[in-house]
Amino acid sequence: MTTIVLKLLSFDCRTRMSELKIFYKDKNNDKIKVGRSVNILNSLDKSDIIWIDLLDVSDKTEGVLEDFLKIDIQEDEEMEEIEMSSRYIQTDDSIVANSNFLRDNFETEPVNFILKNSILVTVRDAELVSFNETVKKMLMNTRNFPTGYHVLVSLMESRVERDADMIEDTTDLITKLSGEINAKDHVDEEVLIQIKDLQEKVTIIRQNIMDKQRVISNFLKCDFFPTELQPRLTMIIKDINSLFDYTRFGFDRLDYLQDTFLGLVNIEQNKIIKIFTVVNVVFLPPTLIASMYGMNFDFMPELHWKLGYPFAIVLMLIFTVAILLIFKWKKWL
Repeated sequence: MTTIVLKLLSFDCRTRMSELKIFYKDKNNDKIKVGRSVNILNSLDKSDIIWIDLLDVSDKTEGVLEDFLKIDIQEDEEMEEIEMSSRYIQTDDSIVANSNFLRDNFETEPVNFILKNSILVTVRDAELVSFNETVKKMLMNTRNFPTGYHVLVSLMESRVERDADMIEDTTDLITKLSGEINAKDHVDEEVLIQIKDLQEKVTIIRQNIMDKQRVISNFLKCDFFPTELQPRLTMIIKDINSLFDYTRFGFDRLDYLQDTFLGLVNIEQNKIIKIFTVVNVVFLPPTLIASMYGMNFDFMPELHWKLGYPFAIVLMLIFTVAILLIFKWKKWL
């Protein structure tokens, strides 16, 4: 039992790894370097710091950064607030914004952005692909990231690109499901469950890009946001609007698949009811004949007739074949 607990604890430590990254300009070679200890702040000038990324760090580390930058890092509950007053706050010299980033499993991860004196501080509790991609871009082309504003815009661009990829993957799943419905001989409830899951995924993506739209719209209204970044923010808004069209198209396709599924279910049920109806109609005359000759009246013409039994059997067969031929002629079968 103890061994199992230790393994679970070690697994949790690997999945929830704490990490601090301080990106700063090296004055000697004009490159961006990365510090991984809060102690490095004592040897840095604030004007050289570009980005501080906090990944599930301790409260003590957050406290040191709050004192150093004179900022207030929000708690998880504040980051998850849905009210716009809590998701975007602007003062005379700083911006505080909260936005949800989607993970590969469609779970949302709240991220807190703090911009002050051109320094970007990001607070999160999970690894995100958009952050890793932005770090690669920074280290490959340092000239494009002179301030934290540039890093923030790059993060948003990467996030919107990631949202576009997730929409494309979901669209492929919808196309695949459509092909499966057409190829199946019969429909089952699993198809309806898949449609519901895809609808939820598209809804989550739509909510996510709507969240980005609201935050970036506020960046465009900000007085001290660098003018050179305004076209990039405008382009992000245009990309988001195009993603809304794709999500709407996804909803329409899923609604069509759901209607198709329900139509196929009705057709299959109608076929079953039709079979039962034909069987009932076919056996109704023989049943009537059998019931007539099953009556125990003393004065029945065929009661003592030697050929009465085969006569009744032949009569039943004649009516059965006749009904089948009529159904065939009417194309009801």
